[in-house]
Amino acid sequence: MAAKNLKVTLAKSLAGQLKNIQASVRGLGLRRRHQTVEVADTPQNRGMIYTAKHLLTVTPPAEGGTN
Repeated sequence: MAAKNLKVTLAKSLAGQLKNIQASVRGLGLRRRHQTVEVADTPQNRGMIYTAKHLLTVTPPAEGGTN
């Protein structure tokens, strides 16, 4: 069984944001605007996404399975 993942994109700049918001975005692996990373769907990552939800775009990854 494959682990569930989320695609997270940094839609807005980190300039002027609180340090804890910047740290959450960096913890997700995002460095620059419009960068997309795939992270595991865990409670820890969900918390970091929630902290910076006004800066991020979150989508489930494309299903590539064959039936």
